[in-house]
Amino acid sequence: MVEEILPGLHRVVVPLTGNPLKEINSYVLTSSNRNLIIDTGMNRPDCQEVLETGLDEIGVDLGRTDFIATHLHADHEALIATLLRSGSRAFMGALDAVPMKMPFDHWLKNNLVGDYAARGGFPAEELQSSLQNHPGKKYGARTIVDYIPLHGGEVFEVGEYSLEVVPTPGHTDGHVSLYEPSKKLFFSGDHVLGDITPNIQAWADEQDPLAAYISSLEKVDGLDVELCLPGHRRLVEDFSRRIAELVEHHRQRANEVISIVDGQRMTAYQIASEMSWDIVAPSWDDFPIMQRWFATGEAIAHLRYVEAKGLIRRELIDEQILYSSDGRARL
Repeated sequence: MVEEILPGLHRVVVPLTGNPLKEINSYVLTSSNRNLIIDTGMNRPDCQEVLETGLDEIGVDLGRTDFIATHLHADHEALIATLLRSGSRAFMGALDAVPMKMPFDHWLKNNLVGDYAARGGFPAEELQSSLQNHPGKKYGARTIVDYIPLHGGEVFEVGEYSLEVVPTPGHTDGHVSLYEPSKKLFFSGDHVLGDITPNIQAWADEQDPLAAYISSLEKVDGLDVELCLPGHRRLVEDFSRRIAELVEHHRQRANEVISIVDGQRMTAYQIASEMSWDIVAPSWDDFPIMQRWFATGEAIAHLRYVEAKGLIRRELIDEQILYSSDGRARL
């Protein structure tokens, strides 16, 4: 589906078949000089067919088109390698661009994330399967893209649009959004979503991505935005209200994990199994394995957040990280 949002600004809705996200929004800005595409979809034939058909309908010449990936996840960047032409440029937030220089199998061999997941209680018999079925491995880019790093403050001029890069870490370390002040547009990637909440994951003791995410929400809340163009689902018209809803959602989730560990010692995997999720399944064991993976990562992010505030305790016992709380304190 192709939708003209404003003159020179289109949205191509790219399907993500079999994925709970359902689809991704690819934004296309055109001009007589150069074009710009923000996010693309996974490296899958159905994604490629829909996006290329949409670009043909808009009349995009890929030979004079640049790309911005709001972050490193495959559903946002994996087709860029296929669409790049000689003379095209691809951009990504600096902290996300660095790991993109290595193939996904590098992370499987040097499996710090997997090791941490094991300490978090993720069952060993499921761990390798979850890593092998990760979308980044199955549907990642066909070749490595040498992304030009974005640090924040860069401005992209495309026709009558002037897009300023705004670092919005949280969903990933190097996530960036784009702000068009004269038209009051905000391209949010996975930072602000309307119908769903971005997945915030942590896979290391030193990470506190939820704190970074909330800080990023508070930072952009001060911008004058009339229309937010997110990476998934519907466009967001009440920007500040949606930000307030997202902050409140994570406050409630943080309090939920405190309640779950009240008077107990539990792994992140066990805690995730008792959290509430918008997944239709009879039980936690019936969740698709990748959804258990993402849920555990999100549980760890909330646990790290409340631990940093002194509301729960963490211990390493027999190579397992266990969390506990007296359950009385709340955010």
